Amino acid sequence: MHITVNPLPKNLPLLMKSRYEEVPELYLQASKDSTGTFSYISYKTVYENIICCALALKNLGIRKGSRVGLISDNRKEWLVADLALLSLGACDVPRGCDSMGSEIRFILSFAECEFCFFENSRQLHKVLEKIDEVKTLKTAILFEDPSADIRAQAEKVGIQVLAFESLMEAGRKQGFEKRDSIEAIMDTIDTDDIATIIFTSGTTGTPKGVMLTHRNYIAQCEVVHNVMNVEPGDFWLSVLPVWHSFERVIQYLAITFKSGLAYSKPIAAVMLPDFQAIRPQWMCGVPRLWEALAQGIYKNMRKEGGIKLALFNFFISVGKKWVWSYEHISGRVCRFTKRVRLFDFLAGIIPFLLLSPLYGLGEVLIYKKIKARLGGRFVCAISGGGALQPETDAFYRAIGFRLLEGYGITETAPILAFRSALHKARPGCVGYVYPSAELKVVAESGGEILSMEALPPGKKGLVMAKGDSVMKGYYNSPELTAKAIDADGWFNTGDLGMMTYDNELKITGRAKDTIVLLGGENIEPQGIEAAMGASQYIETSVLVGQDKKYLAALIVPVKDAVLAYANENGILNESYEALLESPEIINLIREEIDTRISKANDFRVCERVFKFTLLPESFTVGRELSGKQELMRHKIVELYKEEVDSLFV
Repeated sequence: MHITVNPLPKNLPLLMKSRYEEVPELYLQASKDSTGTFSYISYKTVYENIICCALALKNLGIRKGSRVGLISDNRKEWLVADLALLSLGACDVPRGCDSMGSEIRFILSFAECEFCFFENSRQLHKVLEKIDEVKTLKTAILFEDPSADIRAQAEKVGIQVLAFESLMEAGRKQGFEKRDSIEAIMDTIDTDDIATIIFTSGTTGTPKGVMLTHRNYIAQCEVVHNVMNVEPGDFWLSVLPVWHSFERVIQYLAITFKSGLAYSKPIAAVMLPDFQAIRPQWMCGVPRLWEALAQGIYKNMRKEGGIKLALFNFFISVGKKWVWSYEHISGRVCRFTKRVRLFDFLAGIIPFLLLSPLYGLGEVLIYKKIKARLGGRFVCAISGGGALQPETDAFYRAIGFRLLEGYGITETAPILAFRSALHKARPGCVGYVYPSAELKVVAESGGEILSMEALPPGKKGLVMAKGDSVMKGYYNSPELTAKAIDADGWFNTGDLGMMTYDNELKITGRAKDTIVLLGGENIEPQGIEAAMGASQYIETSVLVGQDKKYLAALIVPVKDAVLAYANENGILNESYEALLESPEIINLIREEIDTRISKANDFRVCERVFKFTLLPESFTVGRELSGKQELMRHKIVELYKEEVDSLFV
């Protein structure tokens, strides 16, 4: 793949300014009005809004180096506030509305935010509940008009509350013609200046505020044309949380391509009508979203039943077999070992020829109708934020819907690999190494690097990343930064993988403890395990759930305590193993878990433990525990593979 670089302005506000000058009348945003109808907003209007917002924020005292909270979900005001702050040389500290109050308070306090944007009164209330934990906050700006109660509560503790529209009006009074003062500041923002601090863990783990610079994002924007062919005027349907690193970079890629963003929700009842209204060409989603859409289609067909269901199942089966044959004859098979492409071609050519007429019929009868429900203009959809399940991937390939998988992490802003929309996209990997990054796989043991020498293709090891997209570091945590990035600039992703002979990456597991659910939620297991371990009946617990819909746990009970409970409550069983399978003991542990892992104790819904299994034997050093008595998580998952698998059926 030949790589070219399209030079862009040195920072994100100047990128936006250049697009305002080049395509002022193209639409950048589509947002629903009070009637639920999409209204379209041009690059010219959005840029004017950014300047007016920046003028008002400057008057409030926000300046270069200010850290400003941004607690909101996807909406048109988010991008305006983001780029207005960046135009002043400030950086934002974002989080979504589903965050617990303890998370938001911790983040705003740790980043020492004096100002914060909130989506609504409910989000500000989360801070005011325990305002003594956020002593730096002085001004709150609400996208939705603040209630009288919340304004009174805030003013009582010395926090000024402003409505976003009032802020914008103050900026408009200064006049767009005064933009020179803001654009002069834009010119002073260096590539290495911080654009945002995204926290990857909250109060349940070590606080890590990832500092991402303007260059981290611009570097990705300069090379994105090598892997995607977005046309000016195309639209993206925006459904992922915009504060997440994945959707965040899409905002800037959309501007780079002179395309637009339509704000929706990852809920079928909202999203499917929005597909029809916007008819987008592009969209990003987490694996769970694509899985849910596929399952919804299957569910609808099962309701139809009869001949329609039989035809659907038949043509989906045909589609999967035809795509397999097409991928073999066209060189779309990952090469983890040296293989002769001619053999792949020979294996695929006969089924390809035999199945092509049926596949063409399937396109007319089935595939085209499914794709029409998604607007009918899709060029490509992207899956990221977790591993795309093979069966889900196979379904979309079967119907000819281009769903490409990408890989990255917050610390790399985030793209590291991508199944190109312009070159051969091979299933079974997360795609080519993205042009702004350099990757290598190195030997490891238990997550510890054995050698920095790059392993050859097909050899599993620890994935290391280097390049302009790698973060500046963790905010106020030089020790953590030094552990993550070595003297030569190599960042330890904590993921296990291997390269192909075509410079593609396959992720095979995780060397670090963070669990990423199918919906893209990052879970730090230690805090949850510690909370469960506070029970008198739980000796050890190990969370599992990587790339799954929910969390589950392997639990070793405290044997003496369980036996005592059984004796006190007259629970009789032939053996201890049988006792652990009794409804009474299972309910006991269930209650112990639910009491501790709850909203009342500041745990998110995605951190709840939905299933567990009880193990009769304590963990021992050398088997499940290291010499330091630490859990060897990956070894535990291997040792108890059958038990783990049973938790996700």
